[in-house]
Amino acid sequence: MEKVGIEKILRAVSEGTLEVAQALESLKHFPFEDLGCATVDHHRALRQGFPEVIFGQGKSIPQMRTIITALLQRGGNVLATRVNGAKGAKLRQSFPEAVYHEDARALTIEQHPVKMRGKGKILVVCAGTSDIAVAAEAVLTARLMGNEVEQLNDVGVAGLHRLLARRGLLDQASVIIVVAGMEGALPSVVGGLVDKPVIAVPTSVGYGAAFGGVAALLGMLNSCAAGVTVVNIDNGFGAAYAASLINRVHA
Repeated sequence: MEKVGIEKILRAVSEGTLEVAQALESLKHFPFEDLGCATVDHHRALRQGFPEVIFGQGKSIPQMRTIITALLQRGGNVLATRVNGAKGAKLRQSFPEAVYHEDARALTIEQHPVKMRGKGKILVVCAGTSDIAVAAEAVLTARLMGNEVEQLNDVGVAGLHRLLARRGLLDQASVIIVVAGMEGALPSVVGGLVDKPVIAVPTSVGYGAAFGGVAALLGMLNSCAAGVTVVNIDNGFGAAYAASLINRVHA
């Protein structure tokens, strides 16, 4: 349950338009709810400003239905990451209002408009077309967290002029997420061009010696550019969450 929801309940009790028993019923699963297959953290939106996100990989469709239903009943928007197309189609049968984002491999349900909380723009820079799935996950997450987001695709170091031609986008951003596989060099290049935080996301894209993204991860961790931080392999969600916290306007 988000802060605005709790404030609404407390105000209604104070004004006498809501009985205490009804308020207790609304809050009885706060701060968490034991569903058997999961313990849903309904306190997270109040504590961190964004509801719990469902990691769809490895979860069955019945489990996801149960968790989604619990989140919807508390009034928040829903984001489920790492949801394949078949699972997304099945879930949309149960939740017709859901939207499946094929490029991001994610499913969303927006019960209310996203409140813009970002003080600037988050730019997601993608090294190659093969990295787009991870970049799209970052874009979707950042947007749902209330940020203006722009995406720049296929500007890797093999053709550096493609990035330099969009230098204006780098200058306009408040936070930059850079997604790259193979040798993972692009975040260092971007970090050397800007005066703002750069969050690097190594992807599992690459030939054998890329070791499923380990080569890119190590390259990014050893970046010579100051101001570059690194998240785990293929973790577009984590990068966007961190970027959103950096970009957030605090009350």
